Amino acid sequence: MVDDDFRLAPVSPRLFGSFVEHLGRCVYGGIYEPGHPEADEDGFRRDVIELVRELGVTTVRYPGGNFVSGYRWEDGVGPKDRRPRRLDTAWHSTETNQFGLHEMAAWLKKTGGNELMEAVNLGTRGLQEALDLLEYANIPGGTELSDRRRANGAEEPFGIRMWCLGNEMDGPWQLGHKNAHDYATIAADVARGMRQIDPDVELVVCGSSAHGMPTFGEWEETVLDKTYELVDFVSCHAYYQPHDGDVASFLASGVDMDGFIRDVAAAIDATKSRLKSKHEVAISFDEWNVWYQGAEPSKTPSGIGNWPVAPHLLEDVYSALDAVVFGDLLITLLKNADRVHAASLAQLVNVIAPIMTAPGGPAWRQTTFYPFAETARLAKGGTVYVPKLSAASVPTKLYSDVPGVDAVAVRRPDGSVAVFAVNRSLEAPAEFEIALPEREAGANGADGKAWSEVAARTLHEDDMTAANTLEDQNRVTLHANRTAALTGDGTAVRVTLPPVSWTVVEAR
Repeated sequence: MVDDDFRLAPVSPRLFGSFVEHLGRCVYGGIYEPGHPEADEDGFRRDVIELVRELGVTTVRYPGGNFVSGYRWEDGVGPKDRRPRRLDTAWHSTETNQFGLHEMAAWLKKTGGNELMEAVNLGTRGLQEALDLLEYANIPGGTELSDRRRANGAEEPFGIRMWCLGNEMDGPWQLGHKNAHDYATIAADVARGMRQIDPDVELVVCGSSAHGMPTFGEWEETVLDKTYELVDFVSCHAYYQPHDGDVASFLASGVDMDGFIRDVAAAIDATKSRLKSKHEVAISFDEWNVWYQGAEPSKTPSGIGNWPVAPHLLEDVYSALDAVVFGDLLITLLKNADRVHAASLAQLVNVIAPIMTAPGGPAWRQTTFYPFAETARLAKGGTVYVPKLSAASVPTKLYSDVPGVDAVAVRRPDGSVAVFAVNRSLEAPAEFEIALPEREAGANGADGKAWSEVAARTLHEDDMTAANTLEDQNRVTLHANRTAALTGDGTAVRVTLPPVSWTVVEAR
């Protein structure tokens, strides 16, 4: 049921962010490939820019990720022939630094003015380096660093509002990994310093890098206790894949993401109460996706003499099954729009990404492209309604019995309603009925309760392993779901959801 009395929260545009890390071919050979037939005067691939626009991405988190914990931002500015080549120990690669802050800002303008979400290195660096980067980026002029930016071609400041205070500092894999107390201390110092330069920055403090981390909970409590009044967001990161062939639990990954969000929200609320604070801290789910972490594409190079430039890394090929799980994760983010005010799909191009490219060749949409693009198109600017859903259960090993259908509704600015639904059942279709709210007076000529138009599109394949590849780029896509129909009185919609499917329903 979609009920006007149960409006949850507006949909933040930042919920449809993504992530560009100097990892594999995300930057080099992905968004930036000088000499490619589609490259523009700056070396940016026009075909990729068009797909990014179609995807509907808003905020872009940059430059990492694990990469940022060893990154010297100064390497990526100034004349390209003077930029040093460095070892990237996070991904055992060579960083050429031919793409940096100025290139990212220029690329974002060409994609439609997307917001830059900058991460600072708190692994091998600290307070002074963060202050230097902020001064370089945001001060109009009159200082050595701001004038250096101007000399490097950016007369106007970049005006970056959102900043990540490091990345996954709870993870032992992270260069400069710290315990919660030590990380909280440096994050608080950096936050105070950055606000002395630019009081309007919005800061994201590192939460746990996974729901299952052994320090989860204790980490949030310690970090928030020291930083609560200084930051605006705490981060969550989560990646999902099937384990030991357990597809049923994989299809219910949204259950774990929902629990993760609720647990972090509880830590925020407990800290706020303990500190007697009036300050609000939201969640930035700034890394999420399906990722086959143990698979061959995720194996990094090795060897003291083997540091390749932009190797093929983390280039997962996504199936129809993956896209359904991915769509359910989007539903979960929307269902928590009151707490999750920003999110970043990791990542954008080639690296566990909705967009793939071939070196010197075409760019194409992975299966996961479609749920993201449709949700971004229809949910931006809308209002999420609290789901009032009744569905039969399906059994899973990891999460016991879970609802076989998961769904969320968004009332759009024009008064129309978009409902996003997933059928988690491996075998049975679901007969799904949506009780619609009254049409808003004047919306598309509305003058009563009844709705006049409905359309539905579904992502489903009988072969769950079907995928889009260089050889068959449109094997999996959205198809019109012709079972969708209004009831006789025009106050509800009925639609059949195939097993293992993601569907969007629009009512006007």
